Amino acid sequence: MARSFVQEARRRVGPKRARIREIIDRLAAAHPDATIALKSRSPLELLVAVMLSAQTTDVNVNRVTERLFVKYRKPEDYLAVPPEELERDIFATGFYRQKAKSLRRTMAMLLTEFDGEVPHRLEDLVRLPGVARKTANVVAAELGDAQGVVVDTHVRRLSQRLGLTRQEDPVKIERDLMKLVPREDWGRFPHLLIWHGRRVCIARRPLCEQCVLTDVCPSSRV
Repeated sequence: MARSFVQEARRRVGPKRARIREIIDRLAAAHPDATIALKSRSPLELLVAVMLSAQTTDVNVNRVTERLFVKYRKPEDYLAVPPEELERDIFATGFYRQKAKSLRRTMAMLLTEFDGEVPHRLEDLVRLPGVARKTANVVAAELGDAQGVVVDTHVRRLSQRLGLTRQEDPVKIERDLMKLVPREDWGRFPHLLIWHGRRVCIARRPLCEQCVLTDVCPSSRV
């Protein structure tokens, strides 16, 4: 879009701080089912599922973990089998050798440094092998202690379209969103953007005519 059009659009919808509450409330009403798609029943299962979700779909991960979590119930179980066996068990998630290596190293660290429990603090989570900031943010938020804002492709695209950030780098986008989004909404805000991005604000052809944010979105085509 031309710079003049963007500037005019931003003037039309108003400052981002004045819009953020309305954006959150409308998305929450439009997507009351917006939650994490990965299935888990414990902090350990959550951690494993999120680690396996890299470069694959949530549906695929859920298909794999349905059997995986019957066989592997505690950190020791991941270390009790040969690496090749774990690789076969997670093969369908892709990048299975690296994921199996990260899982085994993470389980060893959980046992030696965290009494076999998944830590809740972001600074502890990012120390786990194979756990980057995005993964750590997801785990912390789902454990009820969001310490940042998860930025995936949907969150990046929608936060830019909504004029909430001009950044391209996920870390800088997260920093902008943390300043803007009320802390009590850090956990659910990414889910709202992700589900809205999948259902309405689609990458190639956003369905602006079906969007509940048309009057508060500078990118609206309506």
